[in-house]
Amino acid sequence: MGRWEPGARSRLAQVALELYAERGYEQTTVGDIAERAGVTERTFFRHFADKREVLFDGSGTLQTMLVEAIAQAPDGLAPLEVVGDAFAAIGRLLGETREHAVRRAAVVAANSSLMERELLKMATLATAAAAALRERGTPAATATVAAEAGVTAFRIGFEAWVSGPADGDLADGIRTVLDELRAVAAGA
Repeated sequence: MGRWEPGARSRLAQVALELYAERGYEQTTVGDIAERAGVTERTFFRHFADKREVLFDGSGTLQTMLVEAIAQAPDGLAPLEVVGDAFAAIGRLLGETREHAVRRAAVVAANSSLMERELLKMATLATAAAAALRERGTPAATATVAAEAGVTAFRIGFEAWVSGPADGDLADGIRTVLDELRAVAAGA
């Protein structure tokens, strides 16, 4: 095993997901992941705090993308439109990695501690989105409601996308959920 092999982080993430899907999250050890990736456990821990964080490695990037998309939205859009557009943009990017998303979603759904971590990720996204909306001048309560609605649309759209047909579109799914939310709010 090479000490400083290039691509170790991405190889570890790929191998971890494969093993979680094959054996289950609880049955897979850091040693198993490191061995299959061809690195040491120490190398694993240089890249990830624990085996759970392999599945949530992109959370910071997702949050940054969301906040930037909200900040760059054109002036004059309603807060829900700003958040919806931001999540739809993220959905277009995630759409390029559907197979990974489907496998990751199945692993997370099979383990309650991973589902809790996923909910924490969603709550963190909502907090970041609300803060970004407030930075645009949106009143606090409106920013929170729009951010929570956006996260809900993202989560429901994502769940439908990973369980739906392979040619489904995540961005469209998010937009559909937002349309349904508007209809509910309008009393339809």
